[in-house]
Amino acid sequence: MYAVEFRTKVTDGIIQIPEKYRKKIKNNVRVILLAEDSADTTSDIIEDILESPLKLPDFRSFKREEIYDRG
Repeated sequence: MYAVEFRTKVTDGIIQIPEKYRKKIKNNVRVILLAEDSADTTSDIIEDILESPLKLPDFRSFKREEIYDRG
């Protein structure tokens, strides 16, 4: 048996399996759902961004001097 854990959102009763697991998970599976409490269902933007970072074509990270520039 092979087990994976991931977070996802249920859309119209459908659970999307992340791409990185799809080749390993093929036919029969056993599903155990652990639903978050209603207090935990509010979107945590930091967690969302860390799990799925935005890919911007013109992104340029700040230089150290720019980060600490107080002018």
